[in-house]
Amino acid sequence: MSNAYEKLMVRVKDAARLESVGALLDWDQETYMPTAGVTARADQIALISGLQHDTLVCDETRALIERADAPSDDHVAVTNLREVRRAFDRASKLPTELVKEIAHTTTLAKQAWAKAREQDDFGAFEPLLTKVVTLKRRVVDLIGYETDPYDALMDEFEPGAKAAEVEAVFKDLVAATVRLLDRIHDAPHRPDPGILRGHFPRDKQETLSRKMAECIGFDSNRGRADVTVHPFCTTIGGSDDVRITTRYDEGFLSPALFGTMHEVGHALYEQGLDAAHRFTPMGEATSLGIHESQSRLWENLVGRSLPFWECHYETLQGFFPEELGDVTLEAFHGALNAVTPSLIRVEADEVTYNLHIVLRFEIERALIDGSLAASDIPRVWNEKFTECFSITPPTDREGCLQDIHWSIGALGYFPTYALGNLYAAQFFEQARRDVPDLDAKIRANDHAPLLAWLRKHIHCHGRRFRASDLVQRVTGKPLSIEPYMSHVEGRCADVYGI
Repeated sequence: MSNAYEKLMVRVKDAARLESVGALLDWDQETYMPTAGVTARADQIALISGLQHDTLVCDETRALIERADAPSDDHVAVTNLREVRRAFDRASKLPTELVKEIAHTTTLAKQAWAKAREQDDFGAFEPLLTKVVTLKRRVVDLIGYETDPYDALMDEFEPGAKAAEVEAVFKDLVAATVRLLDRIHDAPHRPDPGILRGHFPRDKQETLSRKMAECIGFDSNRGRADVTVHPFCTTIGGSDDVRITTRYDEGFLSPALFGTMHEVGHALYEQGLDAAHRFTPMGEATSLGIHESQSRLWENLVGRSLPFWECHYETLQGFFPEELGDVTLEAFHGALNAVTPSLIRVEADEVTYNLHIVLRFEIERALIDGSLAASDIPRVWNEKFTECFSITPPTDREGCLQDIHWSIGALGYFPTYALGNLYAAQFFEQARRDVPDLDAKIRANDHAPLLAWLRKHIHCHGRRFRASDLVQRVTGKPLSIEPYMSHVEGRCADVYGI
């Protein structure tokens, strides 16, 4: 191993540690920071972002990258060097002042979004959103692209992904979804999603969510759970400090219960990364699409399955006897998998969820190519939503203000949710082949075999493989919509009798 490589890894780790400090400041803002502290916090996060950027792109780092090499048979060093070069190539195109300005602006925009969402006032958020979009367009111009400006942003979250290729996948996915929705429309059985509405005290939801998190493998000695406006998972100290958040609605059981399982899926991935490679690419997730596959797998393929609730339903009834005491397991399972158009993405059923993502994908591409102004988002959102779901959001809070992503500058992120659904179904299909009696193990509250399978085939690799290569390696097939459609069609056959 070259001395230059070893010195380079020291700098890479320092840059990653600075990034983790920024993540800690961000987590604190989302959970405990007084709202009045946002101006100072924006200055702090901008400073850390600038320091991290300078550490990564300085002349010394460039010189080390040019001199560093790695033996071809050392996949750890090869992966680290490849990914560091990639990160350097992207980051070195961006001036430090722009990086700091984005960090400062998005810190302010995030709080402005939360307030605007609470007050249903898009106009209060629009000026900062316009600035965020303008800054991200500058990033696109500096990073460069071959055919679609959106590629430059999506590449940050799903390396190598192209908007045109994603659009083609989404086109097939939407067509298959519409065909399934037509079948559901004429189904002989109709589950009652209202079962999940009622009075579910927050303290009991908190205890239940904690219990569900621990039963599927969340290590609370290496993580913690808190409350925020928009749930997320973040990593502060590698696999040994992974933090999740959720939110509670006493009138609706699903958001906290399944929101927690979703974030725990992210956390299990982070806790499964090799601590020996902390703060290096080999200690980081493959992509956001693969990350979302883990959250969606535990939330939906496990968490909404009949075997899971055959084990846990009596416990759930014990928490909420007045609401669920007389509800059968069959009816409850039907409610969990009812296909009903939802205004809110994170509350959407598995069949229609991807339609929410396609809507956002189309709006984001228009924002970045300049054909849509931020001020026009509410109108365009409502038009597209009405066309897609046959319902019109009565408020912007239930429409274009529902997600945090644009306020934090995460344009290009949304496609990874739908890709994550596809990855998850394909992985789970393979896990069923590889893990004997997987349903029986889930029914017996034994999630260790599934988690061990994910650790062996996905988590342990860090960034060694691109997402498409990882899917091929794990399943023997390229990414396809078929496993996902087979999964949702099977669920709908059980629930709707189609």
